[in-house]
Amino acid sequence: MRLFATSFGRALLSQLHIRMLLLTVLPFALSILIWGVALWWGLQPMIDWLQDYFVGHNGFGVAGSILNWFNMGALKTVIVPLIAMWALLPLMILTALVFVGLWAVPAIARHVGSRHYPHLEQRHGGSWWGSIWTSLWCFAVFVFAWIITLPVAIFPPLAFVIHPVLWGWLTYRVMAYDTLADYATPAERRAILHEHRWPLLLVGAIAGTMGAAPTLLWLGGALSVIFFPILAAGAIWLYVLVFVFTGLWFQYYCLEALGKLRADHPAAPETQN
Repeated sequence: MRLFATSFGRALLSQLHIRMLLLTVLPFALSILIWGVALWWGLQPMIDWLQDYFVGHNGFGVAGSILNWFNMGALKTVIVPLIAMWALLPLMILTALVFVGLWAVPAIARHVGSRHYPHLEQRHGGSWWGSIWTSLWCFAVFVFAWIITLPVAIFPPLAFVIHPVLWGWLTYRVMAYDTLADYATPAERRAILHEHRWPLLLVGAIAGTMGAAPTLLWLGGALSVIFFPILAAGAIWLYVLVFVFTGLWFQYYCLEALGKLRADHPAAPETQN
């Protein structure tokens, strides 16, 4: 737990560095560009399709009965756009995660490595393609779990439990790969993920809890529908900021763990990626 606490403190201090704050700009700008175009062309057709589906399958009656049971009947009038928003949210998370992994995490690795671990050998056991593949397969599992839990996630108490857990697993799996990509061999990465899986999962869960904060922007009922573009932009920026901080936290933890692993088990570098 000492490594867990010290890496958190060092990440928090590093997050305030101007270089780390600037790292949020490019992933945010690219995400806004992609989603600005996507929402302009696709949001209304998606809402229209959901509206027709609800009308044709008595969806409003079923939704109204469920919401009335929880004294939330007023949401019936905006249930279709709210479902559309919740369906798009995982895709926005993936966009921010991929861009942070491709552009921010390598910069974080250089920043942390050069300042605090200059003598730690870089063995380049990962690649940009491996980062994308890891993000995609983890995201596929994430989306499957998200869809299964979507009906209960519209209720705030359950959403604040389910959302951080899913976020935590996704963040743990993706960030652990990206932070060790330049420094660890595949064998070293597997050893660290096995030996430190519970602390790293806890880091991901805490990051998931912080990542639940943007969800508050999506729980405003009719107001969230009216101000959807603004709320979407704000949520994406918060996701990027949380991902950058999480990348710092994982970087400090994983590089410290890697240095200890090599000190305890010195071996020849592994060249296979």
